[in-house]
Amino acid sequence: MVKVKIIGAGGLGGAGMIELVLRHPDAKLHKLIDVENVGLPISKVWPHLEGCCDLVVDSPDSDRPGDGSDVVFMATPDRVGMKLAPAYVKAGVKVVDYSGDFRFRDAKVYAGYATRIGKETAHLSPELLPKCVYGLAELHRKEIAKASVVGNPGCFAVAATLAFYPAAKEKIVDIASLVADAKTGVSGAGKKPQPSFHYPLRYDNMNAYKIAKHQHCFEIEHELSEAAHSPVHLTLTTQVVPVCRGIMACCYGRLDKGWVDAKKLTQLYRDTYAGEPFVRVVGPEGAAASSDVRGTNVAKLWINCDPATGQLIVVSHIDNLMKGQAANALQNMNLMFGIKETAGLELPGQFP
Repeated sequence: MVKVKIIGAGGLGGAGMIELVLRHPDAKLHKLIDVENVGLPISKVWPHLEGCCDLVVDSPDSDRPGDGSDVVFMATPDRVGMKLAPAYVKAGVKVVDYSGDFRFRDAKVYAGYATRIGKETAHLSPELLPKCVYGLAELHRKEIAKASVVGNPGCFAVAATLAFYPAAKEKIVDIASLVADAKTGVSGAGKKPQPSFHYPLRYDNMNAYKIAKHQHCFEIEHELSEAAHSPVHLTLTTQVVPVCRGIMACCYGRLDKGWVDAKKLTQLYRDTYAGEPFVRVVGPEGAAASSDVRGTNVAKLWINCDPATGQLIVVSHIDNLMKGQAANALQNMNLMFGIKETAGLELPGQFP
């Protein structure tokens, strides 16, 4: 039985992981850490957990890596995980970090990411970077299985990377033409109240944000560049819409002439993701919606093209709190411990 610690248990990402571990056949909650609500049962923070999980929240000051935990999920902001991870790795505890701290295996690449998001460029644990793995199983399954530190991807990055990966890998799309128009629910902003997420400003309202500077763009470009063996630059325009959860990323790129064929494209995507337990590919005759994947670890890709413009069109749906965060992190844990990859994740969507 894998003993799980969650640092940041009071946030939405922490709550999502608690819910998933409670349903996992081979894992159990061991410790919950948070800077707030110390000494309270987690069910006082998240009332829906009452009777299912009443573990007391511990302070980061009392946290010890060698306390019997087998894996720690760090549901923390950038530059927190890089401070904590070395002690856990030394203690033999596997680390899955939710932030951008361990999404890149090179200090110079990390510095580029940090510059993009306005953070300090020096990584505080550079010795761990060569050992870390980008935690998207559909691209890095074998590496994740051997890893001690995994950088869980950003939510927009999951949606867009899976949408573009087959086309970039097969070099059937102009990699200078890629555009991702991505919408997310309000939960993507996290738990802390902000004026711009006050109910009157969110109800019946939508807006773009972080235009040309969203932090997830850097990792999408990095992953697609590795797939294409050539530098990829992406236009990512993120928007928040008045729904609670879910991402819909409409992804476009200029196709090679021989690939402006929806059936041919759909077959390529089906072949690429054949056997993937959490990727669903539908062709132009199908349909996809956020309700198809709500509450699941599934990415649903709706494949099409526009014969008039020669554009690839992939509409990618994920649940930002699941495949975009906690459920994907649990998938990584399963791989790291040699557990059945789908354990604790074989959940139908929540409908309606």
